[in-house]
Parts: sequence; structure tokens; C-alpha cells
Amino acid sequence: MSKLVCEICPHHCRLDVGEIGRCRARFNDGEKIFALNYGRLTSIALDPIEKKPLYRFFPGSRILSVGSFGCNLNCPFCQNHEISMADANFPTRHVTPEELAALAQELVPKKNIGVAFTYNEPFISYEFVRDTSNLLKAVGLKSVLVTNGTVAPAALKKILPLIDAMNIDLKGFSREIYSTLGGDFETVRRTIELAAQSCHVEVTTLIVPTMNDSPADMDAEASWLASLSKDIPLHISRFFPRYKVTHLPPTPVEKIYELVAVARRHLNFVYPGNC
Repeated sequence: MSKLVCEICPHHCRLDVGEIGRCRARFNDGEKIFALNYGRLTSIALDPIEKKPLYRFFPGSRILSVGSFGCNLNCPFCQNHEISMADANFPTRHVTPEELAALAQELVPKKNIGVAFTYNEPFISYEFVRDTSNLLKAVGLKSVLVTNGTVAPAALKKILPLIDAMNIDLKGFSREIYSTLGGDFETVRRTIELAAQSCHVEVTTLIVPTMNDSPADMDAEASWLASLSKDIPLHISRFFPRYKVTHLPPTPVEKIYELVAVARRHLNFVYPGNC
């Protein structure tokens, strides 16, 4: 049998030997589906934890942040499209889990608390995240995911015991929005629900003019998050013209603060982003 099914995200790409999935990073090596971008880093930096953004998880600390290439969504407004939409031809630096964990330890005197898998979608680097997080946990360091939440529940449940915190992008609060992005609304809601039961979770919504900027949508989103916990922090961020959406202006600052006020009717911690 040559075709294998990738079980990491709900797309469940069915791949022939050597074929790469729609994320541009997972492939059939002839025996199994594996991450083509395993240990291939496009970005590495020691960031303030607040940049993830995580405002209520060890505030004032720093975290070693790494990214690779590829994504399992296709957002035309992607704010980091240079690597999220890239493939294996993008220049990378190879770093093993052991090397990354060792570097994280070396940076502890600089207030580093662990590793954040960020910049592109970390779940498509599932094996690398798993292997590195196992090493980090063994030495008392933290693992953080900054993710779009488009992950199959079974894969999520396997890795959650290794994860200490997540910031999850909630692109909008409707099936219609996710259908235009190549994603699944219910999958992302399920990711937030499961993660919130297991680790520290904060949520980010990028407000794109004409797409998800209505007060009614924000009221529904914040009300749903509050049904899980009123203490889930929500970051409401400004869109800036990027990638394929350059015809729209940046989200007005006053719109962000309007939506922050709506969300604060339901949630205890709501923050404006990029204002």
C-alpha cells in the first residue's frame, strides 16, 4: 500500500510515497508520514514571553522562540507569510532536539523559561515539537505552542501532557470564515476546549476589516470563551496589509478598543494588540 493518511490535522492528506501534504511540510517517506521540516529552523530568537502573546504566563520572562516553514491553513491576510507559506526550498538551519534543549538551558541566566514553537504552524512539525518537549520537561523547562489550533483531537491529546502553555489563533467566530481559509471552525473550538483543560491558554483574534470586525461576532466569541473560563485571556489584534490582502487599510485603533470593550463584558482579561 503506497498511500498513507496524515493524522496530524483534520485535512487528513492521503499521500503517495514522496508526496507532500497541503501544509508543504509533511510527507510520505515510504513507511510513515513524517515532518519534512524536522529540526529545520527558519527563525530563532530569545523573545519576551509577552510577544507570543502570553501576558499571564510567567510575565517578565523570556522564551527561546523557534519557527520552521509551512502551514495547514491558507489565510490570504497572513502576517507572517514569508515562512508560513514557504516550502522545503526556504533556507533553514538544522538543529536537533538535543541542541535546542541545550541552548534553552544555556539561556536560563537570561531569564529564559523554555522554548516556544511559533512563527509558523508548529503542529505540522509534530515530531520535532514532541521530541524537544520531552527533553525540556526532563530538565524543568517549559514548552509553548503558538498555533492556529487546526490539529486533530487525537494528535492534540497525545502531545498535551508535554505542553505548558498555548496561544491559539481564533480567526473568527463562524464556519463561513474558516471555510474561506481552508480550515474548520469546530476543530479550532475543540482545540481551545481541550487545551484549556490541560495547560495555560490564551487566545488571539486578528481583526480584519470587513471579515470579522463586527461587535456581534466579538460578543459571541467572548461569550463562548467565558463559558469555558472567564479567565482565558483574549488578545484582540490589529491587521496590517500583508500577503494577498493589500487593498484593505490597517484595522482602525478605535475599532480594536470598541471590540475590547465588547469582550470585557464577558472576560476578565482582554488586551488590545498592535495598538
